[in-house]
Amino acid sequence: MKKLSEMKQGETAIVSSVNGDARYVGRITSIGLTPGCKVSIIKNEKNRPLIVFARDTMIALNEKESSNIEVEEARG
Repeated sequence: MKKLSEMKQGETAIVSSVNGDARYVGRITSIGLTPGCKVSIIKNEKNRPLIVFARDTMIALNEKESSNIEVEEARG
């Protein structure tokens, strides 16, 4: 498994878990990033927010937020 922050632009993955305190997990899952959700990496540049596309929505996450989300590479 990889962290979302380790994914590269153009890659697609499936969220496998969201780790952190209850407030963080609640916030992240409320925007749609739940286990089983397919995410596509739009932009992942050093020192910039990670931009992902999930559930018909563009989402920006900082480094700390995206490093607490574990993903598996999407098949096919």
